[in-house]
Amino acid sequence: MAEKIDINRITRDIFIEHKGEPYRVLDYEHVKPGKGQAFVRVRAKNMLTGNVIEITYKSSDTIPLADFEQFFAEYSYSDGENYYFMNTQTYEMVAIPKEKIEEEAKFLKEGMQVVVFFYQGQPVGIELPKHVELKVVETEPAFKGDTAAGGTKPAKLETGAVVQVPFFVAEGDLVKVDTRTGTYIERVK
Repeated sequence: MAEKIDINRITRDIFIEHKGEPYRVLDYEHVKPGKGQAFVRVRAKNMLTGNVIEITYKSSDTIPLADFEQFFAEYSYSDGENYYFMNTQTYEMVAIPKEKIEEEAKFLKEGMQVVVFFYQGQPVGIELPKHVELKVVETEPAFKGDTAAGGTKPAKLETGAVVQVPFFVAEGDLVKVDTRTGTYIERVK
C-alpha cells in the first residue's frame, strides 16, 4: 500500500498518484473561499504521458505518494531509439526510450549531469539542469542597425534545438538557455 500524506503537507516536486498514475507536483495553491470549505489546487505533470493537469483536493483529503526513485546520472549517448545514462553511484547504464524524454532531449549534451526518474522499477523520465550553455551552430548574420529594434532571430544550437536569440548573437557564440521554457537567457563570455 502506498504511503499517504495530508494534502496540507504537499510540496513542489513530490510524486503523487492520481487515478492510478504517477504525477510530479509542479505547483500548488491553498485556497480559502469566503464561504465553503478550503481546498488545494495542484498543477501536476503526468510522468508517463507528459501531460500537465490541474487537480483540486479538499483540505481534509489525504493523497497517495507514488512509488518513485531518482538518482543522478551522466548522459552518455543515443542510438536513435534510446538515450543512455550512467548512474554516477553504481556506474550502471540505464536506457530510456526517446519517446519518454523528447522535450528534454533537445538540450541534452554528452557528459551532462541529470536526474533520472524510475516508477515501479522502470525509467520514466529525466530532469535537466535548469540552465545549460550551448554553442550556436547556425543563425543569420547580424546587420548594422539590427539592435535598435531589439528583435530576435532563430538560432540552431549544437544539440539541434532552435531558440530565439537577440540579433547580436552570432554563429560560434555560447548562449545560456532555460531548459524548462526553452528560452534564451544570455550570451556567455
